[in-house]
Amino acid sequence: MSELPKYYLYKMRIIEMIADLPPGSLIPTERALALDFGTSRTTIRKAIGELVAEGRLTRTQGSGTYTGGPKITHVRQLTSFTEDAQAIGYTPSSEILEIEQLRVDGSHAVEAGHMGLAAGDPFVRVRRVRLGNGEPLGLETACIPGELPGFGEHLRERGSLYATLREDFGIRITEVEDGVETYLAGPEEARLLKVEMGSPLLRIDRTGYDDGGRVVEWTVGRFCGDRFRFVARTRAA
Repeated sequence: MSELPKYYLYKMRIIEMIADLPPGSLIPTERALALDFGTSRTTIRKAIGELVAEGRLTRTQGSGTYTGGPKITHVRQLTSFTEDAQAIGYTPSSEILEIEQLRVDGSHAVEAGHMGLAAGDPFVRVRRVRLGNGEPLGLETACIPGELPGFGEHLRERGSLYATLREDFGIRITEVEDGVETYLAGPEEARLLKVEMGSPLLRIDRTGYDDGGRVVEWTVGRFCGDRFRFVARTRAA
């Protein structure tokens, strides 16, 4: 008798079933799979849940379960989401939720701390849903210190935050520091990213610096954990 958990055996059978299917193919429902395999829906649900977490399958609320696409690899070395998506053939775009020109007050302690700002200092805050081939992949909140007149118009025109900073404001990010941790989707992420509550996300906190070591960007990104992997590359001194 196999020592492997029962759900794992069915997980392997599902992997075999979807091996030759193109990304985005609808698979049978949990009920149909349970009937076909002669097991319980609970067992199938656990098997599918693990495949979703691994990115082999994706769930769409009210629609069904589909075969997953290739993971977008984030090589986090001075590249933006736009550049990362284009590198693997995705068409990147964004749904802008909010662009605000703000001044630091008591409600901005976290932002001020990360960017080294004092009370009254100006900064821009941008909230966007990041899309790849029209599919929501991540939710980003970016903060940029300083007065940036017309920033919203420039960002909408260019699409890329880094290109906007570089081409329209002469701000070049030459060094970044990333913090990475796992994160579970809450109500906002579930609604905007069209995932289930509690789905695994990858949270990346990025601080960007210019040549003078000044903080010119602080961004918090929450990306669908089944669509991204984090890659770091270093060079020995």
